[in-house]
Amino acid sequence: MIRSIGMTVALLLLPAVALAGGDGQRLLQERCSGCHNLTGPAPQTLAELWARKGPDLFYAGNKYRPEWVEQWLQAPRRIRPAGMYYGNHIKPGPDGDIIDERSLPEHPRLGAEDARAVTRALMQLKWGSHLITPGAYKPGRISLSMGELMFDKFRGCLACHEIEPGYGGRSGPEVYTVARRLQADYLISYMRNPQAWDPRIFMPNKHLKERDLQKFVHYFRALSEEDFQ
Repeated sequence: MIRSIGMTVALLLLPAVALAGGDGQRLLQERCSGCHNLTGPAPQTLAELWARKGPDLFYAGNKYRPEWVEQWLQAPRRIRPAGMYYGNHIKPGPDGDIIDERSLPEHPRLGAEDARAVTRALMQLKWGSHLITPGAYKPGRISLSMGELMFDKFRGCLACHEIEPGYGGRSGPEVYTVARRLQADYLISYMRNPQAWDPRIFMPNKHLKERDLQKFVHYFRALSEEDFQ
């Protein structure tokens, strides 16, 4: 009950905090709010989840790396090969379902100044701070082969996520860029309990031990150093 009250209070405070973003906040409202949830809460039903057009942004400041956001807004490219909800963007093919590229909208590009302003505003949206332990991730190394063994064979994550362009599942976001996109402490928190962030999300809670959470982020960092682009 106390946690629920705390979440409600945090969500109510979000619009007021975000106003400090100035022009960035105006741009968020004018150009982003139609597809992105800026105030919360996350979808509470499957119907709401399936209707989601873009990732929720009311905790963007705890999730994304600002330098990546600013660059991506100026040259956006799809992170989820089949869009936010796979079922909305597939069609029958000769060897099974294929992605209907025509159904996937392009993300608008922003100029450098607008991208900088929007990024500043997004970094102030910080619901979920109570779920993150600063410094939770302890930098380390893992070989790509061991990381892939853990990711694919031991945990089955390759069924939904690509570990390089065109290799892996296509229903979830690619992971070969995840270390450049997302903050390490957020990754630890999200993998520990995805439903704490997104109650209806399809991402399963694998009940990972602390050492495995660390190894996953090591692996994502190793992937990010590969020249897949």
